[in-house]
Amino acid sequence: MSELVNKMEQTTIEEEKKGPSKNELKKLQKKLEKEAKKAEHKANNTSNSNTNSGGNNANDEADNALAHLYGDSPLICSRFMSEKSYKQISELNEERVGQSIWLRARVHTSRAVGKGVFFLLRQALHSVQAIAWQSESVPKALIKYCAGISLESVVDVHADVVATKEEVQSATCKTIELQIKEIHVISRAQELPFQIEDAGRNEQEAERTGLPVVLQDMSLNYRWIDTRTPANQAIFRIQSGVCQLFRNYLLSKNFVETHTPKLIGGASEGGANVFKFQYFDQPACLAQSPQLYKQMTSACGGFERVFEIGPVFRAENSNTHRHLCEFTGLDFEMAIYEHYYEALEVMGGLFIHIFDGLNNNFKHELMLVSQQYPFEPLQYCRPTLRITYKEGIDMLRAAGIDADYNEDLSTPNEKALGKLVKDKYNTDFYIMDKYPSSVRPFYTMVDPDDSSLSNSYDVFIRGEEIVSGAQRIHDPEMLTKRAEHFGIPINTIQSYIDAFKHGALPHAGGGIGLERVVMLFLGLKNIRKSSMFPRDPSRLAP
Repeated sequence: MSELVNKMEQTTIEEEKKGPSKNELKKLQKKLEKEAKKAEHKANNTSNSNTNSGGNNANDEADNALAHLYGDSPLICSRFMSEKSYKQISELNEERVGQSIWLRARVHTSRAVGKGVFFLLRQALHSVQAIAWQSESVPKALIKYCAGISLESVVDVHADVVATKEEVQSATCKTIELQIKEIHVISRAQELPFQIEDAGRNEQEAERTGLPVVLQDMSLNYRWIDTRTPANQAIFRIQSGVCQLFRNYLLSKNFVETHTPKLIGGASEGGANVFKFQYFDQPACLAQSPQLYKQMTSACGGFERVFEIGPVFRAENSNTHRHLCEFTGLDFEMAIYEHYYEALEVMGGLFIHIFDGLNNNFKHELMLVSQQYPFEPLQYCRPTLRITYKEGIDMLRAAGIDADYNEDLSTPNEKALGKLVKDKYNTDFYIMDKYPSSVRPFYTMVDPDDSSLSNSYDVFIRGEEIVSGAQRIHDPEMLTKRAEHFGIPINTIQSYIDAFKHGALPHAGGGIGLERVVMLFLGLKNIRKSSMFPRDPSRLAP
């Protein structure tokens, strides 16, 4: 009020000098009183805020002191290495209870509840529940940060391992969980084209519940997301296992792994199904198989037993469930002493080794695949069943199915024969030999007693071919005549024929389609499910 009095006195002096009216003085007095009341009200509010909200300020200061416990991590660009020791979810068990660990994983699910957030964190096939809960050491701002992390984001968490009171059914780690003390986003996922749970849903479950599934083209368009589902993680680990088992078995039989060219001057299998291109100043094509080179190395090059795992290219405009334009070939070739049955013994033992290895070493993966794609375990006998082509045709005809002894099996007849063999011999896996020579490649050895037949064979799983093989011609004159018979220009394979002019061992072998083996072993309905980035006539990306 003293300020008001002073201003009024000053106004009175000025009024004496200037002579203001009474109305002006009244207006000025009201204005000054109003300003004084506003100043007093503001002072009172400030005092009350300091008195009543001191705790909130303290909380803000506490949050600021703990701000280093959350937030997006700077881009990792190999600037430094810390002493952090990261653990894998697969390593976590009850023995870790009481330990404090660092973990990097994807956010599979997230659920905010009151003062906390529940995460399911995932690494490949493994998952663990992690909880962030507000406390003296976990600020409210950290909880808010957690709630804003998008699904499939990559996070680093620093957490205590604790035992759970009840099993966590949604996680692979069922008896422990993580209590988050610190969390940082390493890579924040943008909006997903589909949910991982939808991509991994069993079709029967989807029909029963009405929940969505992701169609094949959408899955393949975003394959890097689709492969995160449990079934796909399992499928491609099983595929890796097939390669390991193939390699280990053949190495144990004194085979040598080789690597042959895929850019060649002539068709390696004959026919027109080749990808052609211009190789500088000469025409060339992509190899349909390593056939010619594995023969050179085994029969002519002194290695005797060789194998290769590598890409195979076929320019077949076939949009079927089992054809690809590029697939992975598991090839082997071996010198023989007297009969191609020596190679068939290796072939049968190889597959029994692969099947046993998958069943014994990949039980968890097989279970995960069956959850999304139910299948019956593969039946196979020891030793591997062998039948002749004639016996196979006889079985089809006896069942009333039209089949020709001089023509290759059609796809429907292959499947029908597979069912007949399963019913008669209780096996999904068998070898059939003595195919007509007219339906086999030019380098196939003809039957010594019947030139209309060949020393060739195919191998089948669940009624579909997975291997084509034969005894090869190792005589250069016979090889030349057979190539001419098939209409193959000799100049395009002259170096191949020349390889047999300096002493060649009798030999046989086969080529296995990796993706088909995986597809049929797992009972999948489409080869694109067992090819990580399939190449068919309509797909060249991703």
